[in-house]
Amino acid sequence: MISWAANGFAAILGLAGGLAVGSGFVALIIVLDIIPRLAQLAFAYRKSIWFESSVILGAVYWSLADFMDWRLSLPRHLTLAFMGLFDGIFVGMLAAALTEVMNVLPILAKRLNLSSFTVWLVTAMVLGKIVGSLFDWLYFQWPE
Repeated sequence: MISWAANGFAAILGLAGGLAVGSGFVALIIVLDIIPRLAQLAFAYRKSIWFESSVILGAVYWSLADFMDWRLSLPRHLTLAFMGLFDGIFVGMLAAALTEVMNVLPILAKRLNLSSFTVWLVTAMVLGKIVGSLFDWLYFQWPE
């Protein structure tokens, strides 16, 4: 009886956590206007339904893949490179949208008296992200 109650509690807790994270993710995408901004940058206003559908289907697909423990029988390095590319694009777009909405860089450059070095500041941030990601993937994630 105790294990049934513990499993039920874990299921409810997991569902509540998933709903909270999913709601936060959707709220973040809506607040930052990522999909409309992406459609604007791609000059594809009429095709924005494809952007929205791809985000939804990607979330549903990978949730099912995680729950059902699906395995892909593809070359490991090629698959990691392909998935890492799309993960990086998504995280980069999310960070760029957040930066654009919050006007972080102009405020930071103005407060640190670095207005003339804004290009170098952005370059340093990009290179730091690249080096940090490569270090993580090559040092911590590389299969032994």
